[in-house]
Amino acid sequence: MTVRDRIIGAFVLLLACGCTSTAPVAGQNGLPPDAESALERLNSSPRHAEWAVVRTGDGDSVRVFVVYPETSQPAPVVLVAHEIYGLTSWVRGVADQLAADGFIAIAPDLLTMKDVPVGEDGEPDRQQATQQIRSLDVAGVHRQLSAVAEWGMALPAATDSYGIVGYCWGGSTSFRHAVESDDVDAAVVYYGSSPDTTLLGRIAAPVLGLYGGDDERVNATIPAAKRALDALGRTYDVHIFEGAGHGFLRQQNGRDGANMEATRQAWPLTIEFFRKHLN
Repeated sequence: MTVRDRIIGAFVLLLACGCTSTAPVAGQNGLPPDAESALERLNSSPRHAEWAVVRTGDGDSVRVFVVYPETSQPAPVVLVAHEIYGLTSWVRGVADQLAADGFIAIAPDLLTMKDVPVGEDGEPDRQQATQQIRSLDVAGVHRQLSAVAEWGMALPAATDSYGIVGYCWGGSTSFRHAVESDDVDAAVVYYGSSPDTTLLGRIAAPVLGLYGGDDERVNATIPAAKRALDALGRTYDVHIFEGAGHGFLRQQNGRDGANMEATRQAWPLTIEFFRKHLN
């Protein structure tokens, strides 16, 4: 599948989001869906969602999934950085919940130019997505994120403030975006590794970190980042949820209830953080 085919396919997939439906969502509880219920949530969402293509450089574009809140006022923008698996229905479901909480949520497909095959269900091929994620240029990723943020804040319904949230690879990307961008107003990290401490002096935006207690691969990077950011007088608010594993927001039924408990605590913290730091 070519880049052109994927971009065209993005608009075809809009039909699957059910953005004009007003049917209630089974079990909706003010939290993002898990992976199993994401497509149902999207198909039942009353919020307007659409696909767009954002030019991010010479010969370079990113397709984005945008969900608008139902509000009478301009809303801040929140970028949703996807996992290593690419822009899945689950990530789009998270974007829908962010819109339900009052933000213009934009989930960019950072593999747009990589021609990762997409199945009939709209899911990227997991193995190829993982391989291609590892080939992305760090500077290029953050140039694209900044371009998408500028595009989002220029929308008529948007304010001039934006934040970013990410999951797993996207969590690390969210943390790193706080290093690379002078304009981001808040960054939320879900179970993503911290940047090298030599980079942390470049962070101005407040950072919220949300981690599963049984995820030492990631959690081992927290203490050094916390010490460095505290010494710099920066905000790095860390929450570690006992018994929860990596990817707890996606796998809410896992680990004998610990992942769900982590989700119930982490999501309100996320929304409170963005409401505090975004206009």
